[in-house]
Amino acid sequence: MKVCVLASGSKGNCTYVETDHHRILIDIGTTCLNIEKKLKEKDINPSSIDMVLMTHAHTDHISGLPVFLKKYNPSVYITPKIEKEAHLKLSNPIYIDSDLEIDNMKITVLKTSHDVDDSNGYIIEENGTSVVYITDTGYVNERYHTVLSNRSVYVFESNHDVEKLMNNPNYPHQTKIRILSDRGHLSNEDSAYYLSKFIGKDTKIVILAHLSEQNNSPELALSSLQKELSSHQKKFSNIVIAQQKEATELFEV
Repeated sequence: MKVCVLASGSKGNCTYVETDHHRILIDIGTTCLNIEKKLKEKDINPSSIDMVLMTHAHTDHISGLPVFLKKYNPSVYITPKIEKEAHLKLSNPIYIDSDLEIDNMKITVLKTSHDVDDSNGYIIEENGTSVVYITDTGYVNERYHTVLSNRSVYVFESNHDVEKLMNNPNYPHQTKIRILSDRGHLSNEDSAYYLSKFIGKDTKIVILAHLSEQNNSPELALSSLQKELSSHQKKFSNIVIAQQKEATELFEV
């Protein structure tokens, strides 16, 4: 499998996952032109994308979808609630409220907790290799902890530093409370706590995603995870910080 975060942050999100038989985008929250450019930089033809998995209806996850669909017509996997809330007019959506098997690939649906009508995270697995994608959630339900453990790749939210958020004069108090709530975003400390539980002997890469430009920094996110891993005597160093404007490396696992 291959994975690359093409864009990550409050201004737009999109992640590429490649399996033996499928080329997948998780969300298209930035312009079609931007996605095309970043795919081509990785020698990936945009017309080869055959699946799009949608996580939720916020603009930074869906804004580029209509144009991309019109140009390339991939299959869109979405829930009815996400489709309705996003005001999308999809001709042939494939509703994905439960786990799915296609060819030799399995997609596990993880219900996340965000300030929307419905939201999903995903595990994509094939031939013993797996990619976890979880962003835009206030917490990770304990019922998923076992299935999330010891996966190959984690694309995992590390949205904000709590102190920076609370001291940010540009954010109203109500917005801060929403972000910190169970229907908000994972802080660096939250993210580090979960990842320290999930990372296992088969884990190859952790990509910290959806960092707030105003309320976080790559250094703070990385430091939080390293500190938590150290406290649990876990040694893991292959940690990447996803960025808003630059795609990550195309990782093969």
